[in-house]
Amino acid sequence: MTRTGTTIESADPEPGGYAAARLRLLQGKARSGPARRAALASLTDDWLTTLFTAAARQTGVHGAALVAVGGYGRGELSPRSDLDLLLLHDGNADHAALAALADRVWYPVWDLGLALDHAVRTPAEARRTAGEDLKAQLGLLDARPVAGDLGLVAAMRTTVLADWRNQAPKRLPALHELCRERAERHGELRFLLEPDLKEARGGLRDATALRAVAASWIADAPREGLAEARRVLLDVRDALHLTTGRATDRLALQEQDQVAGELGLLDADALLRQVYEAARTLSYATDVTWREVDRVLRARSVRPRLRAMLGGGRTAAPERSPLAEGVVEADGEVVLARTARPERDPVLVLRAAAAAAQSDLPLSRHVVRRLATAAPPLPVPWPAEAREELVTLLGAGEATVPVWEALEAEGLITRLLPDWERVHCRPQRNPVHTWTVDRHLVEAAVRASSLTRRVHRPDLLLVAALLHDIGKGWPGDHSAAGEVIARDMAARIGYDQHDVGVIATLVRHHLLLVETATRRDLDDPATVRSVATAVGSAATLELLHALTEADALATGPAAWSAWRAALVADLVGRVASVLAGQAPEEPEPTAPGAEQERLAIEALRTGGPVLALHAQAEAPDEDGEPEPVGVELHIALPGRPGVLPAAAGVLALHRLTVRAADLRAVELPTELGEPADLLLLSWRVAAEYGSLPQATRLRADLVRALDGSLDIAARLAEREAAYPRRRGVKAPPPRVTVAAAGSRLATVIEVRAQDAPGLLHRIGRALELSGVRVRSAHVSTLGANAVDAFYVTDTDGKPLPGERALAVADAVEAALRA
Repeated sequence: MTRTGTTIESADPEPGGYAAARLRLLQGKARSGPARRAALASLTDDWLTTLFTAAARQTGVHGAALVAVGGYGRGELSPRSDLDLLLLHDGNADHAALAALADRVWYPVWDLGLALDHAVRTPAEARRTAGEDLKAQLGLLDARPVAGDLGLVAAMRTTVLADWRNQAPKRLPALHELCRERAERHGELRFLLEPDLKEARGGLRDATALRAVAASWIADAPREGLAEARRVLLDVRDALHLTTGRATDRLALQEQDQVAGELGLLDADALLRQVYEAARTLSYATDVTWREVDRVLRARSVRPRLRAMLGGGRTAAPERSPLAEGVVEADGEVVLARTARPERDPVLVLRAAAAAAQSDLPLSRHVVRRLATAAPPLPVPWPAEAREELVTLLGAGEATVPVWEALEAEGLITRLLPDWERVHCRPQRNPVHTWTVDRHLVEAAVRASSLTRRVHRPDLLLVAALLHDIGKGWPGDHSAAGEVIARDMAARIGYDQHDVGVIATLVRHHLLLVETATRRDLDDPATVRSVATAVGSAATLELLHALTEADALATGPAAWSAWRAALVADLVGRVASVLAGQAPEEPEPTAPGAEQERLAIEALRTGGPVLALHAQAEAPDEDGEPEPVGVELHIALPGRPGVLPAAAGVLALHRLTVRAADLRAVELPTELGEPADLLLLSWRVAAEYGSLPQATRLRADLVRALDGSLDIAARLAEREAAYPRRRGVKAPPPRVTVAAAGSRLATVIEVRAQDAPGLLHRIGRALELSGVRVRSAHVSTLGANAVDAFYVTDTDGKPLPGERALAVADAVEAALRA
């Protein structure tokens, strides 16, 4: 074969050569994991040795060697891994002969379709490159001879390793900064639904960085579980390569079930839990290692000055500052006092953790390890001191997280709270959620810590925040399952019967306020009474209000807003009145407001729709900055069928998101004194992008939609076809139900579906075709999911009979599935 004017002999002339052997190895089931990676590396070594030996003989080059670096240098090859190769030479060979030697090795690799990262250098050039390029230096730390002059490779390795150790005070901070930048770009592997197994924090790059730190002799990573965590990630990457046939490190959603099957796991969730557990181990080891590197380098920079001050070789012992009984601070970490006896003090685990969090200091890994092996279990129920220390730990805010993770890394959390095992590293498939279940619970406690001044029992708020999703991972409704578990856990922690009941109620109803506020008619007395009955007392309502906010803030940015906060606060105020003994007033037909009356009169005069748009007052967000609650859109027009779907469709075309809708029929006298039916629609909307459209344009399109000249369905179909969806992810089918806790005023139809442009328009059309009137609509969107509630009546304004309500729900669901 010919490449760039150079004739190259085939290096794999026989059909049963390297390519066939490689294929047999990858398709065989006898070996997998580390054994297969090592076998693939060995097979590749043999093939490259044959290539290199023949090429060196043909070109007459001596004093050269083929060197594997990076993952190949470590003897680990995944099915689609690059081959990282260095052609090392002593500088004495003719340039043309050296180039021919390289071509005779590189081109056969390319001919097989293998990715190749290659270089040709002398030891001096390799050393200089390593000194200039940190990534190149890291690769050379794993350099391994494949063929040729072994002495040449050994000398280079010795030199590069000596340089690495000598330059560690400068190189390690630079490596740490690289790791931080990579983490910012790729995120935290253990919380990502589609993680990059290599680049994300806690991935394979961090495992390589830890090896480099250990090679510097500055610090060493915690070894417990580290090799196993790395093996898990490599095994998953192998399966990913085999199932996709591509060199990819991103575990995409659509490939997770296949990868799980390749590894013999139950499903994608089991796969992600395994990946998250490995990433958690690597992330914790990374935190501990870099903290130790910083401590050692800081001590080295201070030591010469200390020696000069002390006049000799003596060094000062680290100062030890008391923090709690048996707990002190030493050298920037929380450690045990010399007099501490963990084997006799079961509360010491929580006392040390609480002291660390309150002081915003890391809990020494050696202390955590000692506590894990020596501390006896707490008695059940816990003593009061243990319960108080847990509350102190949870109330420390952001400083709680690293301390909690240190305890979790050594299995102390599941020892204290056995039911925690179910939520440990459990993924959450809803993209609204930022965290795994366990981390979300800790984050909820962190958020709740800033709300403790709003409640009379901050301890119950913090514990309920920690336990509110503890039922996830059990069959059925996680709130119902969580109530049972939380009751047992609260009793275990040592709360009395009354407090156990409050915590159980908070867990059972932690979604009640936000779901009711965003999906139900707050003017309906039945809505307010049902919440008051579920909550039971003003004190519990106060706690539930704070828990609702903490839970939403800990979920992600899509779960809380000034609009949701205002709705929840309105509901809480109404429920508080009922709990104080004030019965909710039955709503009476109310006259239109001044603006609505003006619009209605104008609509009566013109015979067409009249619109008014104006922004609502702003409310402060969690940082105290003003955030618009929304925009009010009022529409008045003569009564006629099809108004709701037409108006919803026009809003969708103009990229206006509907948050709530209220429809009201009124009668106004005409000039002849006869009554005329008018419809008043009040919408709360928000612009998807930028500024709001002009009311005149909305009115013009609404007129066209009502007279049939604007085909909304066709326009929205075009939009929906281009609507961005996650590649390969199939949304679950829509579900339409009749709400069990209904209203005396109307039937509540609840719609759960994938959010998309024009969804409200399609629902409105289906309801119109079912012959019902929509009294009000309450729209809620969380991530890609829409949960909408429609209060509907028959044409006489009465709730629908049971069978008819079910038929309407079925009709709407069928329309959405079509």
